[in-house]
Amino acid sequence: MGTNSNNNTTLQDLARLAGVSVSTVSRALNDEPVISTKTKQRVWALAREHNYPFRHYMPAAPIGAEGSIAIVTPHVRGRPVPLTHPFFLELIAQIGEAARARDCDFVVSHISPVGYEDLVHAVTTSRASGVIFLGQGALHDQLNQLAATKERFVVWGAHIPGQRYCSIGSDNVLGGKRATLHLTRMGRKRIMFLGGSDPEASQRRRGYLDGIAESGLAGDPKLIVPVEFELEAAEAAVARLIHEGVTFDGVVASSDLIALGAIRALRRCGLAVPSDVSVVGYDDMLLSRLSTPALSTIRQDTAEAGRLLVSRVLDFSPDHSPVHLPTDLIVRESCGG
Repeated sequence: MGTNSNNNTTLQDLARLAGVSVSTVSRALNDEPVISTKTKQRVWALAREHNYPFRHYMPAAPIGAEGSIAIVTPHVRGRPVPLTHPFFLELIAQIGEAARARDCDFVVSHISPVGYEDLVHAVTTSRASGVIFLGQGALHDQLNQLAATKERFVVWGAHIPGQRYCSIGSDNVLGGKRATLHLTRMGRKRIMFLGGSDPEASQRRRGYLDGIAESGLAGDPKLIVPVEFELEAAEAAVARLIHEGVTFDGVVASSDLIALGAIRALRRCGLAVPSDVSVVGYDDMLLSRLSTPALSTIRQDTAEAGRLLVSRVLDFSPDHSPVHLPTDLIVRESCGG
């Protein structure tokens, strides 16, 4: 075949096989626009067929795409944001739809940053057009530092004072407050908050506290319960409090998944939703509409979120102002009215 054995195929070999110059092969492998799509496809096929070590030449996206986006999930409390979380699956799907509308590809990166150097690695070693970080984790200061490098990235997450990077997210404080005030208007007096330590959940907890104060209710630290992402963790936490004799008649959860875990615990402990305890989640995932009872929740517009995240990366500008998506209270069966 005129090629070297033991995976030692060279650029010169590929040029001879394709009937083009070495410079044309190099440009084709790098997906340069001056090379026709037909030539690129022929060169890539030959590279694969003859085991050319081409991965370091691979373009950011399949030939013909306008660009590509890398999705990166930072660590939260010592572990990556779980991609199995239904809300993140729905958000990634909407990012994919928005990317497809822009003739753009996307990839979910294996990188899960725990510090500044990891953030730099995520944005500089990818050949993507830009990076979307799903959540800030504990890396707000490091993301501020990254913003000074002029790399293309945007964050799905909370707006934090002093922020110098662009974030897209809902008004978490308002959402937590709306959920709480809805339960107080229904006459609930002992309302629990279930949520984690990430910036979004922390802001939803602040909204919950604002709602409790505005309603004139007495706050009880026992009713603020730390729970991260998992349904099982929420179920265990609520069951433990019930067994300890802590009384409550309402639950505001920082996510729908946590709310569904709370409902499972309530049922197993013989309490009915919503007659004994009313429950409100946050996200409006598909699961919340299909659960029994159907879950009342604060809706986040994932379709608009996906569109904005993609456009902010592809149409990158010096404007790093955050975008607050509206929060809508969706009342279903789990509140009882």
